[in-house]
Amino acid sequence: MTGSFSDASDFVVVGAGLAGAATAWQLAAGGHDVTILERTVPASHDGSSHGSARIFRYAYPDEFYTRAVIESKVLWDELEAASGLELITPFGAVDYGPERQPEHLARVLAGAGVDHELLSVVEARARWPHIAFDTSVLWHPGAGVIDAEGSVNAMIDQAVKHGARLLTGWDVAGVEKRGSGYRVRSAAGGQIDAGNVIVSAGGWLPGLLGRLGLPDGFLAGLPEITVRQEQAYHFRYRELSGSQPEWPTFIHKSAAIQTYGLPGGRDASFAGQKVAEYNGGKLIPSAAAQTGAVDPDNRRRVVDYVQKYLPGLDPEPYAETTCLFTNTPTEDFLIDRAEGLTVLSPCSGHGAKFAPLIGQWAADLATGTGEVPARFRQATARISAN
Repeated sequence: MTGSFSDASDFVVVGAGLAGAATAWQLAAGGHDVTILERTVPASHDGSSHGSARIFRYAYPDEFYTRAVIESKVLWDELEAASGLELITPFGAVDYGPERQPEHLARVLAGAGVDHELLSVVEARARWPHIAFDTSVLWHPGAGVIDAEGSVNAMIDQAVKHGARLLTGWDVAGVEKRGSGYRVRSAAGGQIDAGNVIVSAGGWLPGLLGRLGLPDGFLAGLPEITVRQEQAYHFRYRELSGSQPEWPTFIHKSAAIQTYGLPGGRDASFAGQKVAEYNGGKLIPSAAAQTGAVDPDNRRRVVDYVQKYLPGLDPEPYAETTCLFTNTPTEDFLIDRAEGLTVLSPCSGHGAKFAPLIGQWAADLATGTGEVPARFRQATARISAN
């Protein structure tokens, strides 16, 4: 649905990526009047939630996040049941490398009751001969691959079924305080009055912050938000001697480079593994400045990595793409509120797996019915401290 007109809604959600769609779903399911404003279309290809391949995993060095994944999985299961879709395909995950500390990760998973194994290099190479492991390896079979675009559309569908409205082609230009509520303006001249506004604009957030009517103290207390134009490459699977198990997702972290990989799904025509350097892209002011051009130095680093560590892949990428990472200094999310404005940014390339839970947190914060972990409310904490 498109349009440029004056209207009103109790809750307006800006942005129909994973976090915005999840928030709209939770709000609408709670019986609230919700309008979703999307600059182009849900899970747009120049945003952070496009495509079919994001890692779902439990392994975190911080037990807080592992337990949050467990909470999130309950909501994923609800979404799959409601939509009738498989949104997370199980592949399992391996974590390794001298800086990844697989032994520590194993202790965290053990404390949280997550099924896992800690394997020696020899054991891991016997199980996955197509990966050249350089340390002990954490394996947890409950990991998998999220269909990001399918998940966004499933959550939007659920929101609409509960009465939400989706307006596409609605590029938000700013938000103004009006009485006890807000007026949201579009670049095309449309406007919607709202009692509450939730801004989940991904890589566009840095360019919007100054136009949201946020109090100065709150704005000054927000963590620094930076945007990187990341690159990802698809490498074809090739046959090795003997039978090969299915490729898992992986995170490999050394002092020289941190990489991740996962079966590419539709993004790779089901023919290869998606491999990328974590936070290896260039800094840009906001998503509006992205070029879509792949950095040849980054391509060279990743190709060199594949040649050295992934013998089961043809080291010549057959497809490549760029994407956006919106980062905070601590890699914690931003879910904070000032008056009737909620600012939402699941940052640093690891938010997809938490999408339904982030939506629940944001909806609870916007309605005042629940709490958000304090680590995600830095601006509020700084204001309170002063």
